[in-house]
Amino acid sequence: MHRDRHLARLASEQFDLLVIGGGATGTGIALDAVTRGLSVALVERDDFAAGTSSRSTKLIHGGVRYLEQAFKTFDRSQLNLVRDALKERATLLKIAPHLAKPLPIVTPIYSWFGVPYFTIGLKMYDFLAGKANLAPSQYIGPKEALEKFPMLRSEGLRGAVVYYDGQFDDARMNVSIAVTAAEKGVAIANHVEVTALKKDDSGRLNGATLHDTLSDKSWDIGAKIIVNATGPFTDNLRKLDEPHCSPMLKVSSGIHIVLDEKFSPPATGMLIPKTEDGRLLFLLPWLGHTLVGTTDNAATLQANPKAMEEDIEYVLRHVREYFALPVTRQDVKSTWSGLRPLVFDPKASDTAKLSRDHVVNISDSGLLTISGGKWTTYRKMSLDAVNQAIALGNLQPTHAGPQTETIPLAGGKHYEPDGAAKWVHNYGLSEAVATHLQRAYGDRTPDVMAIAQDGYESPLAGDHPYLEAEVIYGARHEGACTAVDILARRTRLGFLDSAATNGAITRVVELLGNELGWTEGERQQHHQDAVNYFANSV
Repeated sequence: MHRDRHLARLASEQFDLLVIGGGATGTGIALDAVTRGLSVALVERDDFAAGTSSRSTKLIHGGVRYLEQAFKTFDRSQLNLVRDALKERATLLKIAPHLAKPLPIVTPIYSWFGVPYFTIGLKMYDFLAGKANLAPSQYIGPKEALEKFPMLRSEGLRGAVVYYDGQFDDARMNVSIAVTAAEKGVAIANHVEVTALKKDDSGRLNGATLHDTLSDKSWDIGAKIIVNATGPFTDNLRKLDEPHCSPMLKVSSGIHIVLDEKFSPPATGMLIPKTEDGRLLFLLPWLGHTLVGTTDNAATLQANPKAMEEDIEYVLRHVREYFALPVTRQDVKSTWSGLRPLVFDPKASDTAKLSRDHVVNISDSGLLTISGGKWTTYRKMSLDAVNQAIALGNLQPTHAGPQTETIPLAGGKHYEPDGAAKWVHNYGLSEAVATHLQRAYGDRTPDVMAIAQDGYESPLAGDHPYLEAEVIYGARHEGACTAVDILARRTRLGFLDSAATNGAITRVVELLGNELGWTEGERQQHHQDAVNYFANSV
């Protein structure tokens, strides 16, 4: 993904679609549209997955909470959301086998009433998945529950229900969608913002003004249809089209904390089924650590929200309630907060009850906005958006329907589930590094190792498996332009270990600066930008 070539295309070509927003939905729309034969451009003002799409609970799931709400409130829309997501779960496990995998999740039960309640509820979850179900859920007794999740508090334990969902690396998958879209023909660039929308004499949108935040250059681009896929910032872009438009969204915040791997078994997660305010919490093994979250609070719109201390304590308090193992604030290695775009309902006061389903809105001037939804259903959202864009612009695709259900994402086409052993043998890697590269890059691991063998085999940070070669690979092949791009989204170090991240910034800036030809002043600025960004993590 050579950014300069894509910028040249963005400055010289006319497009059927201009997609604004490089999260899961935006990149998904671009990939869907280009594989139908449309000419597509995509711009993202920050980096791919810089916002909500890198800050999820890392589950590809139907949503057990949504299922519970569906039956409690007789809400068919929530039920449909669960059914659609379970179908999509199976598809994502198929097209990105290196980035996604099934994960058993233990739901501990401490009351006799909970045994039939959770057993029946999770059996219904299985039923809605149909043929796409990963494995049947089952009730297990207290002894087996402690064998599967030894950290559990044994006092009063009545057993547990084990069910299955998918787990994935959200930012890596988002980047893989972007890379796949670029390889299929999308003109795509991160760190390019839209500063104005252009209209013809009749008032219909026909383009935009773009600004490259790295070079400080601006230019106009022409497109028949403009798609607003900016997540929590949806209303900001809509106001460029209609300054006085009514808002479509509320945003809520969800925080996650990262603990050491000792706080979870290596291949089993846990669902805390009820908190003091009726929410759910997940505790999951993730990239050699333990991920816990999330909260759901009303929030204000900001680019890099910080996890508040009261939210961190809320999560820790509930972990302690279920754990026999002590957990303290000092055990927290990293935190982050993300914003969820929720379809706006002015009568709703509790954001936990707002729908996660998506809507497509078309303004009088033709701006097509897609908002709401959830990570798991990004492909369905993309399908809906592209279908409406085709109708709105009378576009002429060469393929009548979506192709993305069968197109492997970058790294997944020739993925071998047991490939880590081959990388150990071929390159003399440790098992930890080989497993990491296998999960992050799939069948493109040899491309990373070709760079490593050129003198970049050293680790980026202590005992973490990330290699210096990944910095250069990210810049050459995955559109990384800044140290934050590398540390937060090409690798996941910035989400796992704040101290290690701060220690790696200098070397990442050095490697990127050499690769991208930065001046000394640019190196200093990139270093300071990274320090400031990660100051929002523990």
